Amino acid sequence: MKIAKLILCLICLSPAWLPAQEAKVTEVMSKDLSDFPGKEGLIITVVYPPGASDPIHRHNAHAFVYVLEGSIVMQVKGGKEVTLTPGQSFYEGPNDVHVVGRNASKTKPAKFVVFLVKDKGAPVLTPVK
Repeated sequence: MKIAKLILCLICLSPAWLPAQEAKVTEVMSKDLSDFPGKEGLIITVVYPPGASDPIHRHNAHAFVYVLEGSIVMQVKGGKEVTLTPGQSFYEGPNDVHVVGRNASKTKPAKFVVFLVKDKGAPVLTPVK
């Protein structure tokens, strides 16, 4: 009985059994683009905790992703799922639906930078049902 309790405790403490945490998004810079009236450039960093994933969404923007740490999995509707590691990049257009966005690891965080060109004041992302 003691062995069964020990195994149960170890399973409950395993990171794979913990609920995934939400991504942490930090704004780095926002700048009105005077040559493109009504548009702004926005730079954010995103940290995916182990096992984190995004809901299906769109950005209604040009989004340029650059991975800094860890590895992430990305896919837009109709595109191929890709796993990106530090130094690799990904692009999403204003009409793309982001169907996969997640940390490839259940034990290590991942960090990436996103540069967006979007309508001034528009939300960074819009959930898609």
